[in-house]
Amino acid sequence: MDETPAGAPSERARVRQHADRARYGRDEVDAVLDAGVVAHVGFLREGCPVVVPMAYGRVGDTLYLHGGVASRLLAALGDGAEACVTVTLVDGLVLARSAFKHSMNYRSVVAHGRGRAVTDLEEKAAGLRAVTSHNVAGRWDELRPPTRKELAATAVVAFPLTECALKVREGGPLDHTEDLDQPVWAGVVPLRLVAGDPVPAAGAADRPPPRPRPGMR
Repeated sequence: MDETPAGAPSERARVRQHADRARYGRDEVDAVLDAGVVAHVGFLREGCPVVVPMAYGRVGDTLYLHGGVASRLLAALGDGAEACVTVTLVDGLVLARSAFKHSMNYRSVVAHGRGRAVTDLEEKAAGLRAVTSHNVAGRWDELRPPTRKELAATAVVAFPLTECALKVREGGPLDHTEDLDQPVWAGVVPLRLVAGDPVPAAGAADRPPPRPRPGMR
């Protein structure tokens, strides 16, 4: 087995294909997690792979996930099942002069580990604060505090970010030399997440609408 390269937190977390695109720095990993909107959480349920999209929030080296207490995913993660959490940002479509060389520009974090159920009410509230305010900064502070009944009905799992890697693809198409004269457009179509105008609910308070975090322009 190859030795884990410098910077990779573990053998299973290291990037193998296009290893030159790997980033293991904490700041770079955190920046992608903080810019993402959805985490895809994969685990085994009765021997079958299942991947579920979830909202999340980060506090330091911990990712918090939440849902109803009846969630089989959160129950499994809370019991310490092995899981994989992925957050991906797509930055552009890379259009080459051949279908084989088409690609995407992206930043993707993959984290491996075992979660734990959060039972301490103070930590549970902190985790829910992180999830609630992840996309709209300060939103938690505008809301009434959750009741004990609401906290009891909500499952929160803490997932460690100790085994994770970031993989980045950037730049233009990498066409074969013999294809450079092909009469077809090639280049990059940039993509970005854009927040639309807020749509108030019926009877909403007459106050300025919340603003999404930077990055969701």
